[in-house]
Amino acid sequence: MNPEDTAAFRCARLLILLLIVEDDAPHGIDAERLGVYDFLAAHPLLLARAPDDPDRASLRMAGFDDRALAYASPGQRLVTAQQHLGRDLDVLLGTGMVVLGAAGRVRYRLTTKGRDAATALNAAYARSYADAARIVVRRLRRLSGRRLRQTLRECISQPHLPAKDLI
Repeated sequence: MNPEDTAAFRCARLLILLLIVEDDAPHGIDAERLGVYDFLAAHPLLLARAPDDPDRASLRMAGFDDRALAYASPGQRLVTAQQHLGRDLDVLLGTGMVVLGAAGRVRYRLTTKGRDAATALNAAYARSYADAARIVVRRLRRLSGRRLRQTLRECISQPHLPAKDLI
């Protein structure tokens, strides 16, 4: 079984991501942007493809490897992730980890309970995912919704050719 098949794993990732975006989005983040950030943070080498990309070495050191099977079918994985996102957000809302707000669009943000849960996550993968999420958010936070969708399409439509890294 793949960890991404379990709701607890996916919800934990969303908690980490919501914690990371708090400073940039104090009123919360909409589901579309949250889903894009989560997908690319889980597969950050789709965004940092070029061997000379300044973030690629740190992502490789964090354990991300684009030779992994997960990179072979990014479009299919994106569709699956999008199908899970609504249910995962419902779980987080139902458990009091996240609240809804409205600032132009429906937005999600952590509650104190959710923040406490996110900061308690300390597995190696949680740290690697958080590192990747910071890179993704830094690169994409200023993009409009349209440009964000275009960037995602470019990331998943490029043929998968693992780069030859020095690491």
